[in-house]
Amino acid sequence: MKNKIWLSSPHMGGTEQNYVKEAFDTNWIAPLGPNVTIFEEMLKLELKDETREIACLSSGTAAIHLSLILADVGMGDEVLCQSFTFSASANPIVYQGATPLFIDSEKQTWNMCPIHLEKAIKDRILKGVKPKAIIVVHLYGMPAKIDEIAFIAKKYNITLIEDAAEALGSKLNAQKCGTFGDFGILSFNGNKIITTSGGGALVCKNKEIKEKAIFLSTQARDNAPHYQHSNIGYNYRMSNVLAGIGRGQMEVLEERVNQRRANQTFYKNLFKEYIDVKVFEEPSSNFFSNYWLTTILLPTYKDRERLRLFLENENIESRPLWKPMHLQPVFKNYPYYGDAIAESLFERGLCLPSGSNLTDDDKNRIKKAISHFLNSI
Repeated sequence: MKNKIWLSSPHMGGTEQNYVKEAFDTNWIAPLGPNVTIFEEMLKLELKDETREIACLSSGTAAIHLSLILADVGMGDEVLCQSFTFSASANPIVYQGATPLFIDSEKQTWNMCPIHLEKAIKDRILKGVKPKAIIVVHLYGMPAKIDEIAFIAKKYNITLIEDAAEALGSKLNAQKCGTFGDFGILSFNGNKIITTSGGGALVCKNKEIKEKAIFLSTQARDNAPHYQHSNIGYNYRMSNVLAGIGRGQMEVLEERVNQRRANQTFYKNLFKEYIDVKVFEEPSSNFFSNYWLTTILLPTYKDRERLRLFLENENIESRPLWKPMHLQPVFKNYPYYGDAIAESLFERGLCLPSGSNLTDDDKNRIKKAISHFLNSI
């Protein structure tokens, strides 16, 4: 059988083991230590915003959960959330006993539609409950219309949580994703553009908020000689060992972004003669995507599934786009505002292998398989 070509697999840079070994040699096998501190500083430099502070955590989901807690979201509150996303964007809303309100996408970036967002806010205010927070996502590395969304959030004085889990290295108008909102979310899961195996980070507006986040993420232990707790805490801090992997990964981040963008160019060239297949790309020069995943739209659901199954038979992984949250069984009874844009994207869209470690042989196999499929229909 042919070797598996994965959608997006981990890609080590070569120095990660040095920092992991350093953690072992110095016995910093704990959810704090030099690697965590340095990794946070490296992320801060990457985001190019001196006012922001980074708290490294166990996952991006943990970062979303803490951002909601720090935004004072609780039982009975409402949170506006992009529907076209992974469930981790929405689950923490329910952790807090709050109600998610799902917002449709717009066609240019596939992310939260500012028009439907403002309509939803006005509707909820008329119903007597102003939403407490907004969770917008930079899907597949493509920046949302975050400047418009941030303007709306400020207009109505609603906390803006920016889920940049897939968008490290992406930017809008030269400003890095993760720095537009009151909180930014990063993820270093195994399939992300850089990885710490499992891990994430919360981007905070200042040092005071970062300290609150760290306090909550380390079981909220009060300053006392004994174990005393006045708040509910969580075991969400990143391990110093995993942060060592992150240090090594940060050294190759720019290279990884360039490799993912090169994959995008490869697919654009592959599909340029097939006018019925649309490769998702930046709407204008103001947008800079890391192209974490290259994605395409086919004419119909049937076409999408035929290509997916054909690639699967060739041992090439591909995957449908995210199924919108308002269509998920667990969220089906929550309010939704939109025109079914996300539903159409889900039905017709496919993610293609986009790892930064794709070889020339891998690309040749992918090209041969896709060309054979397209020429046969």
